[in-house]
Amino acid sequence: MFIDDRNPSLGFDASHRSHSPPQRGKSGGTHAVWHALSGVMQDFTSAHIETGETSIFVRISGSGTPLLLLHGFPQTHVMWRGVAPLLAHEFTVVCADLRGYGQSGCPASAPDHAPYAKRAMARDMVTVMERLGFTRFSVAGHDRGGRVAYRMALDHPDRIERLAVLDILPIETAWERADADFTLGYWPWSLLAQPEPLPETILATSAEAIIDNALGGWGSPSQAFPLEVRAAYIEALRDIGHAHAICEEYRAAASIDRAHDRADRDAERKIRAPVLAIWSAQGPLDSWYAEGPVTLWRQWAGKVRGYALKGGHFFPEAAPELTAQALRRFFAHSD
Repeated sequence: MFIDDRNPSLGFDASHRSHSPPQRGKSGGTHAVWHALSGVMQDFTSAHIETGETSIFVRISGSGTPLLLLHGFPQTHVMWRGVAPLLAHEFTVVCADLRGYGQSGCPASAPDHAPYAKRAMARDMVTVMERLGFTRFSVAGHDRGGRVAYRMALDHPDRIERLAVLDILPIETAWERADADFTLGYWPWSLLAQPEPLPETILATSAEAIIDNALGGWGSPSQAFPLEVRAAYIEALRDIGHAHAICEEYRAAASIDRAHDRADRDAERKIRAPVLAIWSAQGPLDSWYAEGPVTLWRQWAGKVRGYALKGGHFFPEAAPELTAQALRRFFAHSD
């Protein structure tokens, strides 16, 4: 067993743990950036967990019922740095880098993009939590992580206790209602889904401009992103292997993910777990959809509640206390 010497209750089978991070294209720069973040979430144990398909990087801390936190684009697990320590007072918190992001592995893709479908990414997380000893758990996901989270709830309903989706709608709902506002405002959906190598080249060679556009233009205050966090997000995009993986994930969202969503809808298969939807006040979800996010989510889940929070798209980073309070209140209940 691997034991965290700061919290002996946290352990897992060391045979599934990789002691070295996945190979990266710019190892020197990457190492320096992650070293600069050594003080972030310093009470959390770090590990690479082998899933059989790839290696997933996680940070773990706390005690209580298990709670998985998943990040979005263009972030990594570091986005939870202000939220996770607050939740760790009441939950065993697991923050993971999605496959293809951050310090997780980048498995080879396929012509249909299935290795980067939300189904495959959800399977990663079910395996990770099982390796950690959690066969049933709750999950919160922001942006791309939210889409992995709801796919997990659909594909593995017996594993998911409660689900929180942050600033997203289901993939098929978003595409079906796409218009000029969506195309211009959610430019990664169309740009990064283009055939390679164009979007990969843009991500890897213009990582700084991409990060600054997102962090500065999606409604969140710049002071929410310390220099070392911004640098970590930039470095993750500069690695061509991760840039390709991220583009494959967006290509999957424009194709196979839609097919998976449609199949669930046609079969009248809905999310069984209670769902909390939180979105950015005055952001796209707050202004583009007349029915409102809760009504749209009720087409996919039986029990949904939700409301808006201030702080822009990246409200977990801009308003970590409010985000943690909202998640704590939801995940602590059993209704």
